[in-house]
Amino acid sequence: MVSAAKKDLFAGPKSGNDTSNYSAKDIEVLEGLEPVRLRPGMYIGGTDARALHHLFAEVIDNSMDEAVAGHASRIEVEYEISGHLSISDNGRGIPVDPHPKYPKKSALEVILTELHSGGKFSNKAYETSGGLHGVGVSVVNALSDDLVVEVARNKTLYSMTFSRGKPVGKIKNLGAINNRRGTKVRFHPDPEIFGPKAKFSAARLFRMARAKAYLQPGVEIRWKCAPELVQELDAIPSEATFHFPGGLADYLKETMGAKTMITEDIFAGRSKKDTGHGRVEWAVGWTPAGFGEADNLIRSYCNTVPTPGGGTHEAGLRAALTKGLRAYADITGMSKKAANITTDDVMSSIGALVSIFIKSPEFQGQTKDRLSNTEASKLVENAVRDPFDHWLASSPKDATKLLEWAIQNSEDRLKRRKARDVKRKSATKKLRLPGKLSDCSRKGSEGTELFIVEGDSAGGSAKQARNRETQAILPLKGKILNVESATMDKIQRNAEISDLCVALGVGLGKRFELDDLRYERVVIMTDADVDGAHIAALLITFFYRYTPGLIDTGRLYMAMPPLYKLKQGSKIAYAIDDAHKDHLLETEFTGRGKIELGRFKGLGEMMASQLKDTTMNPKTRKMIRITIDDDNLPSTEALVETLMGKRADLRFQYIQDHAQFIEELDI
Repeated sequence: MVSAAKKDLFAGPKSGNDTSNYSAKDIEVLEGLEPVRLRPGMYIGGTDARALHHLFAEVIDNSMDEAVAGHASRIEVEYEISGHLSISDNGRGIPVDPHPKYPKKSALEVILTELHSGGKFSNKAYETSGGLHGVGVSVVNALSDDLVVEVARNKTLYSMTFSRGKPVGKIKNLGAINNRRGTKVRFHPDPEIFGPKAKFSAARLFRMARAKAYLQPGVEIRWKCAPELVQELDAIPSEATFHFPGGLADYLKETMGAKTMITEDIFAGRSKKDTGHGRVEWAVGWTPAGFGEADNLIRSYCNTVPTPGGGTHEAGLRAALTKGLRAYADITGMSKKAANITTDDVMSSIGALVSIFIKSPEFQGQTKDRLSNTEASKLVENAVRDPFDHWLASSPKDATKLLEWAIQNSEDRLKRRKARDVKRKSATKKLRLPGKLSDCSRKGSEGTELFIVEGDSAGGSAKQARNRETQAILPLKGKILNVESATMDKIQRNAEISDLCVALGVGLGKRFELDDLRYERVVIMTDADVDGAHIAALLITFFYRYTPGLIDTGRLYMAMPPLYKLKQGSKIAYAIDDAHKDHLLETEFTGRGKIELGRFKGLGEMMASQLKDTTMNPKTRKMIRITIDDDNLPSTEALVETLMGKRADLRFQYIQDHAQFIEELDI
């Protein structure tokens, strides 16, 4: 349902000159850091634990940029009992002289209070840096209720205090100081943004700080934390010093620990001095034991910024290793056996770290999860390929072992594919459930998807909209069982869960085998409403508890069907929620003419062509990959138990604690 005010808007003006309800006073202009406080998700990805720790990343990245540029050799991190976090370095210090564009303000104040300000837009102050848009430390300032910056420059100490993005007084000259230089930022996250109980995880801060030291061999990072803030399970010291002259090689050796290696040594190196295109450092090792629940461990960085989503630099590393091993097979006369080797065969059970430094990195999103520079792929491939060829040639025994291991991976993969094809056919024969599974026609699992939809009506639309070769549809009857509060016997007797497991080809819990999965991806596709969200939560809980390998390997997704259709003349657009709808109305539908607004009651109400174009076609759809925050796994477990478990009192308390984040919905 649309509110009365919005109904009038969509119906068009009552007369050609009726503008009494819309004037200049209705035009809002957000100044300074107001946009950050109003929409923090646009700048740090949300207000959850990951976003909270992103504040730390933004500040320490500035200090790391000083270290990478050769101006700082030491960074200090301190987590105080008050909840304040401070990061200091012995670099050049933020400039404090008046800014040419704002002569009444110091450069320090401009950097802390103006978006898109800083010294990293050109290559004059920093040849490479992790900061691109000049928003990092100003965003931290906007989202902190207390932030103090101290700058030691030219043997003089300066200080300035801020609160929620605004200065608390002018910059202060604290007098002469001879034994200190650099910048110190001490801040406290604003409880109005992150919630009254939000606090940093000491263990997570510790790991983030230590990882930075590996990325710049010359830097020393000192860690200090109030002992009361270190949890017993964290197993981290309250004080430590990180300094790793070997860089990523040291990191990988520590990560590998006592694991058995396929080769005698790890393959590690650095490109020669940057010639203008960038520089690369890498460390690679293979172990048949794998890495716990994960088959491999691949971590990448750009200008010391972690890129958990990977990107073009990871693609370059994969290409170099795969091509290098294939070339070695040609040289040794094993090319016939190695003909079927793929990148996945080479990257199986691998520990791979790659770090690049380039002048103008392009990330997807402000949180910098994925690198998208096309030239980064070729940069890494060229830097790694020749050293890898020499490394293989210098140790024929190790090289042959590695090649034979990759060939075995290839043969095992082909056997599993053949077995899955047989299971696909047998499972299809066994199901034969009217109105249930509509399987895809492709024999192998590669490129296939299973869409789980709610009800036969939605299933009917999805069957018409799908690609019959690669997309299968499984309609479920209403809400599935909440497995978090059910016994195993009840779960095994549940018809919907049984159908789902048979369609997937997998067992539950310890009997789950990823190799048995009949589809490459599993997509939850529910209505874009509260009931749909509830069903999706129940399904995600089931997969989290009984088929965790689906999530660990990135194979579980959420479809994003639209909630609204907007039409103005021949112009049509779809909005996934109210915020998206409002954004489209403000930016795309600004011309004359009546705006028609339709709200979909469910997937079954959508025409097959609409469902295909908006939700199912890989070229035009948007999907969300379901992941688990490995650094915050204990709280993830607790959250699932709280929201989905048997204890209603825990749910009630959670709602009470988070009620401030609930917005009034116009439905």
